Amino acid sequence: MNIDRLRRHYRLALAATFSVVGIGHIAVAQEGANGTSFLDDFDRLDRKFWFISDGWNNGTFQNCTWSEKQVKVVNGVLQLTFEERKEGDRNYACGEIQTRKRYGYGTYEARIKAADGSGLNSAFFTYIGPTNKKPHDEIDFEVLGKNTAKVQVNQYVSAKGGNEFLADVPGGANQGFNDYAFVWEKDRLRYYVNGELVHEVNDPAKIPVNAQKIFFSLWGTDTLTDWMGTFAYKEPTKLEVDRVAFTAAGDDCQFAESVACRLD
Repeated sequence: MNIDRLRRHYRLALAATFSVVGIGHIAVAQEGANGTSFLDDFDRLDRKFWFISDGWNNGTFQNCTWSEKQVKVVNGVLQLTFEERKEGDRNYACGEIQTRKRYGYGTYEARIKAADGSGLNSAFFTYIGPTNKKPHDEIDFEVLGKNTAKVQVNQYVSAKGGNEFLADVPGGANQGFNDYAFVWEKDRLRYYVNGELVHEVNDPAKIPVNAQKIFFSLWGTDTLTDWMGTFAYKEPTKLEVDRVAFTAAGDDCQFAESVACRLD
């Protein structure tokens, strides 16, 4: 089984498990978009805005169980932790949050410090799928613990992926906070690392069209070794998020350093 098929298997399981959220389809604006521009500095965790994954996993390839105990805010920083702790039918526990609303064309930005450890995935991404009565569309930033000098970007359109691109993260994604952003337009998708354009997609067939929810997650695997590296747990680790922002197309930027402040 090749890596793209493994990833597709993971995302299909992801879609199935999200049915517990229970958020119905809302036909508003761009293919279901009902979220507006925002900035969250994580002074606290707003549970009316964020849904916390708890009590399940996304398939046999995921070696941890999502647990709300692995999600907290400390000194204005969101922490998603991964640790060895029996949770459900897994020996490890991990953390994930997602927005309750869906967002469309605009600028998505997060300031993140990735976790340590081969076999782990520190992810900032958007997703929608069959559970929401939509095709599987997705836009990704993923730091794979086997090589934290890079961040992998990718997008899925109606469940078709295979658009991976590796971008450098100067100094290492796990050594300090770095800014990740993508600008999603109908006919163009641009990815930025620390304010610098690192990848651009201009083929409309490779650009999602459906509004999506925003996710942060930290999880591990024993089986997807070609993609994420050999799992080698040493100690608890964490993905940290200092801020996240969405600026809808045409709106004013949400903070002074935002990529949206200087777009063409």
